[in-house]
Amino acid sequence: MILVNTNDVPRKRIVEVYGLVKGNTIQAKHLGKDIMAGLKTLVGGEIKEYTEMLPQARKIALKRMVDEAEGMGVNAIVNVRFATSSVMQGAAALLAYGTAVKVE
Repeated sequence: MILVNTNDVPRKRIVEVYGLVKGNTIQAKHLGKDIMAGLKTLVGGEIKEYTEMLPQARKIALKRMVDEAEGMGVNAIVNVRFATSSVMQGAAALLAYGTAVKVE
C-alpha cells in the first residue's frame, strides 16, 4: 500500500478514486503513569509517558485505515492526515484519514 500526504503519487497516475478511508484509536495510560505525568506538569519538561503513547496510537490508526483501504481493493492512499483530540483526562483519540485511490 502506498501512503502519501500529497494529492498524488510521484511517477504514478490515479486511475480511480474510491473515497475516504479512516482508522482511529483511543489510547490511555494506566493510573500510575497518569499520576506521574500530572506531577511532571508541575515541574515542567517532556511527559514521556504520552510521547511514547502517540507513535503507538499512530501505528494502530494507520493499520486500521490501510485495512479499510485494502478491503476496497485499492493500492494507494493520498492526502494522508492525522487528527487528535482529548476525550477525557488521560485519554486521547487519534484519527488517520485519507483518500483511497487506485494508481498505475
